Amino acid sequence: MFKISEFSRLSKVTLKTLRYYDQIGILKPRKVDHDTGYRYYSADQLLELNRIFIYKELGFTLPQIIQLLQQDITLENIQGMFKLKKSEVQQIIDTEQAKLARIEERMQLIEREGQVETGQEIRIKAEGAQQFLFQKACGREEDIPDLFRTFNPLLTKEARQLAQGPQVVLWKEIDGKEDEFEFEIGYFLTCELPLSPDPFLLRTLPPEPMMATMAFRSDSNFACTACVDLAKWIEKNNYQIKENEPGREIYLPISTKEDAQLMEIQIPISHR
Repeated sequence: MFKISEFSRLSKVTLKTLRYYDQIGILKPRKVDHDTGYRYYSADQLLELNRIFIYKELGFTLPQIIQLLQQDITLENIQGMFKLKKSEVQQIIDTEQAKLARIEERMQLIEREGQVETGQEIRIKAEGAQQFLFQKACGREEDIPDLFRTFNPLLTKEARQLAQGPQVVLWKEIDGKEDEFEFEIGYFLTCELPLSPDPFLLRTLPPEPMMATMAFRSDSNFACTACVDLAKWIEKNNYQIKENEPGREIYLPISTKEDAQLMEIQIPISHR
């Protein structure tokens, strides 16, 4: 039997950690002297401690390790915990590999351009649920400004106060027509409306955990090919566009030039 100080030296584990492990029940001393309160450990507990640190290296939390060390745990439960941890680690690897691909992509861009590219930024982000006040229309990309010029005068004073955000367009391709789309044009609301004011429609867009997004100026060279460029990027980086989920365009005014806007294209994606 070893005193806690001796066991600490043998195991290379601090006294503080051993006391904490005793407190949470993951490694309790083999014996406690009731008169002095001294903790005593046995040599075979070095093996238990090694198992604890192996599980920690594999990424298991202390509560999970306590469960794994239970004598009555079944083989099925152990296998299940390891399969879940394997899935978690694989997700981390996939995320880090995606980061690595983005780093290599940006390095190639810097080498080619000789500078950091700032005109066309692509990133993946999540979007929360949004209440959307809109009208439906069909048309081409160049029709969008006219659609908003028709839309805005119809807003009531109450709706105008809530529609303080950027202009928003949701679009879906029309089968058999390359340059014509089904549009939902409108605004995200800052507060919820119980009913849609005539002649508008109102719905809540669900949250999207992964959106591939590209931001650029509307007067830049990127504007004409932005959707194609973003779709190519999605395919190249091993993502896929969600079926039956509309793409989004967000328009923000740029104060430095009245006829230019900051545009952001958002396309819902998932892992292949």
